[in-house]
Amino acid sequence: MQLIEDRNERLAREEYEREQTRTQRYEELRSEFNSTAVRIRAWEKLHGLRLPTSSIHPILRVIAAATGIPLADIRGEQQTRRDARAGQPPAGKIEAPVVPDIAPAEVVEGQA
Repeated sequence: MQLIEDRNERLAREEYEREQTRTQRYEELRSEFNSTAVRIRAWEKLHGLRLPTSSIHPILRVIAAATGIPLADIRGEQQTRRDARAGQPPAGKIEAPVVPDIAPAEVVEGQA
C-alpha cells in the first residue's frame, strides 16, 4: 500500500511542478517588464514554434493576443530577425560616424 501512495504522491508532485512551470512561462509571455523579443521567444519556447517570417501570417494575431504585444511590434521583431540573418545591424542601432569637433575659430571664413 505504501508503494501506491508514494507513486501517487510523486505523480501529484510532478503534475504540480509542470503546472507551476507552465504558469511561469505564461507570466513571462505577458510581463511588460520583458522586451518584445523576450516575450516572443517565450511564446516560441512554450509552443515549440518559431515566429513566422511572413508579416501577414495569421498566427501573428494569435501571438499578439497571447503576449499582449501590438502587431506592429511583432512585425518589428520580424524585421530585426531578417536584418540579423542578412548581417545588417538592427534598425535604430546604427552608429553615426565620429566627426571631429571644430572650434569656431578654426572655421574658415565663407565656409560656415
